[in-house]
Amino acid sequence: MAINHYFQGGKGIGNAAEKLLHEDIIIESLKIFGQDVYYMPRTLVNRDLVLGEDTSSRFDDSYLIEMYFETNEGFAGENEIINKFGLEIRDDTTLIVSKRRFEEHVANTANLIATGRPNEGDLIFVPLMNSFFEIQFVEDQEPFYQIGNLPVYKLRVTKFEYANEQINTGQELLDQAEDKFTLDTLQHKFTLESGQVALTGEGSIVLEDYHDYSTGQPALLMMETYVATSNLATQSPYAGNLDLNQAAGYDTANDLTDDILDFTERNPFGEVDE
Repeated sequence: MAINHYFQGGKGIGNAAEKLLHEDIIIESLKIFGQDVYYMPRTLVNRDLVLGEDTSSRFDDSYLIEMYFETNEGFAGENEIINKFGLEIRDDTTLIVSKRRFEEHVANTANLIATGRPNEGDLIFVPLMNSFFEIQFVEDQEPFYQIGNLPVYKLRVTKFEYANEQINTGQELLDQAEDKFTLDTLQHKFTLESGQVALTGEGSIVLEDYHDYSTGQPALLMMETYVATSNLATQSPYAGNLDLNQAAGYDTANDLTDDILDFTERNPFGEVDE
């Protein structure tokens, strides 16, 4: 054999017991020097097959696990920069998590898009900073085969920019981000003097109490469209439109001679005099 079989069996230095010990030491170090974070897998709702993105994705679960900040001297990346769009904050860092611990506490129970490993696009919430980080890249071969083993994931993450995603994990600390920053109109309601709540309907703002007691029709607070009646006699006598129509000559539908202005379109290709 080309290798020394006293030190390895052909699959890298170290036997199975040594690899397991090495992994146990790494897990213990992460528990000592790391921090508790919440791993939040992304759930796709309406994925764009062309662009590969989902603007209406949501986060329904969270999993508590320990991770270690590799950049312990501060955030990496370009930090605060000013461009033509204004101030932009790019706080990047690298988190280290044990593969075995991730498999036990997340991968075996979570509904991951790519099963068995952390996914790009998933979120990590750090309670110490009260901040969300989005995974940009998952490195699974660093450190490179120490004693023939790959025991950790290195997660390249950046500060998450909230864009109205639904966050319903059951953890109040996490879910309050949606309540604070969402621009979803269904999250904001009008309360009337009667105590009824107005909701956003199909083009109109309607009442939760969906009855007009006089007509039985939906009670609309604001209508999207309004169609005026063509019969002047049925219009309100208290409005000034009757007087204005009479003065302008529009009170007689068949006689246009006394109309001040006639906007009737005679030629769809132009206003050529007959």
